[in-house]
Amino acid sequence: MSDIIVSFDAVEKRIYNIRGNNIILDKDLSDLYGVPTKRLNEQVKRNMKRFPEQFMFQLTEIEFQCLRSQFATSKRGGRRYLPYAFTEHGVLMLANILNSKTAISVSIQIIQTFVKLREFAYTHKDLAQKICQLERKHEHHDYQIQKIFDKIREVPEMTEKQVKVAGFKKLAERKIR
Repeated sequence: MSDIIVSFDAVEKRIYNIRGNNIILDKDLSDLYGVPTKRLNEQVKRNMKRFPEQFMFQLTEIEFQCLRSQFATSKRGGRRYLPYAFTEHGVLMLANILNSKTAISVSIQIIQTFVKLREFAYTHKDLAQKICQLERKHEHHDYQIQKIFDKIREVPEMTEKQVKVAGFKKLAERKIR
């Protein structure tokens, strides 16, 4: 097997979330595999039965425009067609049809990156749930504190004498009993 090494960061920055799937675009995969995008897509088209929609799909114009704004590519030049998006399973299938040592090695590293991101998402989900629980708990406390302040505002304004006398009477009544 080839010793091609693709860093986690190099792969991670090319993974986007579209339609609820983590995907990599055909152009990014071709860069990682070291093949022209046109050749990669030709191989895919020759093997379409291997790529059901949950493995690969073509972006809509709106999805592509949203991505384009994320990575700031110009409208001049570039693509003549909408890019293909490959899920984790699509990347694995690509390794089978490209069948080169580089493709296999890079695909393994890409799959490992997908797995790490999925593990991070699970951890993040648990953390997000705990934060929501804390927020709900504090919202309840805020409500109770607000009620206390409202009750304090309801107390009629008393003069200093009234407060001293009332306090003295209560204190005196306690001592007598």
